[in-house]
Amino acid sequence: MERQDFKFLKTLAHQYRNVAEASTEIINLQSILNLPKGTEHFLTDIHGEYEQFNHVLKNGSGSVRRKIDEEFGNSISSRDKKSLATLIYYPEAKLEIVEKDTENLEDWYRISLYRLVRIIKRVSSKYTRSKVRKALPQDFAYVIEELITEKEEIQDKEAYYNEIIHTIIRIGRAPQFIAALSHLIQRLVIDHLHIVGDIYDRGPGPHIIMDTLCDYHSVDVQWGNHDIVWMGAAAGSMLCIANVIRLAARYGNLSVLEEGYGINLVPLATFVLDVYGDTDCDAFAIKYNTDYNTKDLRLDTAMHKAMTILQFKLEGQFIMRHPEFHMEDRLLLDKIDYKEKTVLIGGKKYAMKDVDFPTIDPDHPYELTGEEAKLMVRLQRAFMRCEKLQRHVRFLYSKGGMYKIYNGNLLYHGCVPMNADGSFMKVQIFDREYSGKALYDVLEYYARRGYYAEDTAERMAGQDIIWYIWTGAGSPVFGKEKMATFERYFVEEKETHRENKNSYYRLYEQEEVVNRILEEFGLNAEGAHIVNGHVPVEQIHGESPIKCNGKLLVIDGGFSKAYQQKTGIAGYTLVCNSWGLRLVAHEPFESAESAIVNETDIISDTIDVETFRRRKRVADTDIGVDLRENIAYLEELLEAYREGLIVEEYRH
Repeated sequence: MERQDFKFLKTLAHQYRNVAEASTEIINLQSILNLPKGTEHFLTDIHGEYEQFNHVLKNGSGSVRRKIDEEFGNSISSRDKKSLATLIYYPEAKLEIVEKDTENLEDWYRISLYRLVRIIKRVSSKYTRSKVRKALPQDFAYVIEELITEKEEIQDKEAYYNEIIHTIIRIGRAPQFIAALSHLIQRLVIDHLHIVGDIYDRGPGPHIIMDTLCDYHSVDVQWGNHDIVWMGAAAGSMLCIANVIRLAARYGNLSVLEEGYGINLVPLATFVLDVYGDTDCDAFAIKYNTDYNTKDLRLDTAMHKAMTILQFKLEGQFIMRHPEFHMEDRLLLDKIDYKEKTVLIGGKKYAMKDVDFPTIDPDHPYELTGEEAKLMVRLQRAFMRCEKLQRHVRFLYSKGGMYKIYNGNLLYHGCVPMNADGSFMKVQIFDREYSGKALYDVLEYYARRGYYAEDTAERMAGQDIIWYIWTGAGSPVFGKEKMATFERYFVEEKETHRENKNSYYRLYEQEEVVNRILEEFGLNAEGAHIVNGHVPVEQIHGESPIKCNGKLLVIDGGFSKAYQQKTGIAGYTLVCNSWGLRLVAHEPFESAESAIVNETDIISDTIDVETFRRRKRVADTDIGVDLRENIAYLEELLEAYREGLIVEEYRH
């Protein structure tokens, strides 16, 4: 035995002190390997739609209702099933209504408790007792374990269980116990959650979604382009900050910054009143929903314009700093003819809808005025000192990355940049070229340096890469040749608005292309899948999210209300359990209030993507790989004990 291995076994012996303890753990781990694998849920492009997102988590993308149907069949009415499902989704709110409207409350408590216990038995059946025990709420752990565990040694089991429930009701703990059972069911129907990018922008509650994710029991995140720009803003990138505020203003969501994160925008409002008070802002209409307070419309529109101009100036400075990114076609402020009110784009002149720019010096269009520079410093300070935003972004760095390989599947938000012939596109990052997996890896490296690096120059370089990830032609999470923000604001002609997608989106139905991507990331093309977000699937026009015979799944179905007319639905959830893969297509969600009061649920259609040839076990997962490795080490420790190489410890 090598010295290093022996040293490791000596350390392991502190945890498993003798033959008995090591043997017990081997038996335990070996048995876990034969359990069915846990259920994974994949969601993407949530874009701040927190009510629908939270409801999908609560109902397990329809899993809770399926468990109710499986458990009770026709023994209870459809109305009772809806009521039980609503109780599981929103226990505290539903209990308030029931306690006001129900005459015989004790009977309702008793019936509900029995039904909830039966559902918990069903959803916990594929987990070890230890795993379920760790998920139990501390206040009721012992009681719940008693109720869901068969007691063979008790002769009159029914009387035993009845007395537990009777006592819970008699001592006034039924509401708290019902809530605890409901939250436990929510937790057990989703073993692990994957968020395949774009939590931020457009919708009203990305901060609420982030709070949910920070407390979630098992989750990973693949960064989307809208996430990465918020990460850059939290790191202090003025360019990212300008973009974040511009998008929040454009969608009537400045309250996310002010109320959700407590970021002070008074300096921006003051600047706008002074500088943009009499400026034409018609080109900067705000896309707001019914919750938007229109009394702020004029000010918010001016803030929208001010931040857009700041973004274009800072973007121009970025492009001139990095000629290697070949983004010169985005330098448009210096192409404006103010007398003719035109702009030169691609060698052609186009009329501009607006040239009323009080802060632009035509001779030096990319320079910030003194007031703009002071404003950006104050905004930078506000973003970097926002404790809640910093906590959320540290979570994204901790639980996230540019891509994820999990249980033999490859998860990423956008694409693997490709040339027209299907070869991987080479992208220059500073002084070297990268493609395929190496491109993903180098971009993630710099994105992390942009937030964590202590050296100022390294941190600034990382923040520039974060901006490139947001909008660069070679960025995997952007996946287009340009972002036509300027043209969409100022030019009427639609031809200038076109944002051509990377060749990946033309090639991803070809099996040899998808196989090449999987192999590039070290996966066996046989049996593996790519799970993809970013580009909304237009189901309304007959487009399928299932590409390349099921090898690639594009699961952006329009969670964001801004996309639902385009997609015809309100998002997908991909569910992978021990039996196979299924895609759940959701109808629009009215509101949590309607779900509680009217007992409505999200209507979802299920598409079977793949049925596994044999039921997958824990042994077939990444966790199974780790467990087998642990078993091998424990067996070495067992052998060392038996040969006397390591002395057993006994406790009297």
